[in-house]
Amino acid sequence: MNRNISMIVLLPVLGLLSACGNRGGLEPAKGQSLPPAAYGEAEPATSDQLLEPSTQARPERSDELLRRSEKRQDDKFDLPPPG
Repeated sequence: MNRNISMIVLLPVLGLLSACGNRGGLEPAKGQSLPPAAYGEAEPATSDQLLEPSTQARPERSDELLRRSEKRQDDKFDLPPPG
């Protein structure tokens, strides 16, 4: 009985503690600084810019479906294997 009561009290407390977190902007740790500006840039990137994935990291998909059959063009470099 005593164990059930402690579990009833403990679970909501753990739930509240897990919800705690920093909701402000990201800042470097004490004694640290953001990375220096990239070559050719006037000023260093902000933390939000550093967290945004680049185009190379997340390329756009090209899911272009074929609407009709099209004949392939002749490829003069598509040679049969030797031998």
